[in-house]
Amino acid sequence: MSEQTSTAAKIGNVVVWILQILLAVTFVQSGYALFTDQFVAKFDDIGFGQWFRYLTGVLEIAAAIGLVIPRICGIAALALVGIMGGATLTELFLVTNGGFKAAVLPIIFALWALMIAVYRREQILGLLKLVRK
Repeated sequence: MSEQTSTAAKIGNVVVWILQILLAVTFVQSGYALFTDQFVAKFDDIGFGQWFRYLTGVLEIAAAIGLVIPRICGIAALALVGIMGGATLTELFLVTNGGFKAAVLPIIFALWALMIAVYRREQILGLLKLVRK
C-alpha cells in the first residue's frame, strides 16, 4: 500500500468515525425522546401499542451505543438501517398525516447508516465469520 493510499484510508476512517459519533448522538437523543409523551399519539396511530414505542427507543439507543464500539459499529449501523427502514415504511403507509414528506428524515438516516455499514463491511464480515465458527 502506498503512503498516499494509506493517508487517504486514515482520513476516510477519521471521517467515518466522526459521522458515526454524530449519528450516535442523534439516535441517543431520538431514542430518549421516544420515552417522553411526545410520540404517544404517533404510536397509537401505528396500532402496535405503547410497548413498541419503548422497544424502538431501546433499540435506537442500543444501536447508537454500538456505533461507538469499534468491534460492533458496522452491525450497529446495519441495525439502524433496519430501524429507519421500518420508520420509513411506517411513515409512508401506517401513520395518519405521514407520507413521503414525513418519510424523508428516516430515509436520510437510513442512507447515512448504510454508508457507514458499507464502509465497515470488512468488520461486519469478520463478525459473521466469527459467529459461523
